[in-house]
Amino acid sequence: MESLIKFVQDEFVTTKDFPEFSAGDTITVYYEIREGEKSRTQFFRGVVLQRRGTGSSETFTIRKMSGTIGVERIFPVNLPALQKVEVNKRGKVRRARIFYFRGLTGKKARIKEARRK
Repeated sequence: MESLIKFVQDEFVTTKDFPEFSAGDTITVYYEIREGEKSRTQFFRGVVLQRRGTGSSETFTIRKMSGTIGVERIFPVNLPALQKVEVNKRGKVRRARIFYFRGLTGKKARIKEARRK
């Protein structure tokens, strides 16, 4: 059964080519919003908390601060409305899922920039 699901995903689900990013990176996600007849592009810039899943069911969670309130959004990698993903900053973290980041405020909420190639 699993091989059949994998076959269908490989054949029929289109994969998008996004740059490599992981937890701790600051990224900007551009996605399309349809409001009735009109459509517009909106962006969501924040820190990646986690990447989860594999293949067509992979998702990533982004957190940004809107004023003093933290806003999180989960994006499926194969969402048709996703237009592009830009990596703004590479972060140096020691975990794959940085949920502890939710409880940090002020200077503690900074993530050091990683020196990657």
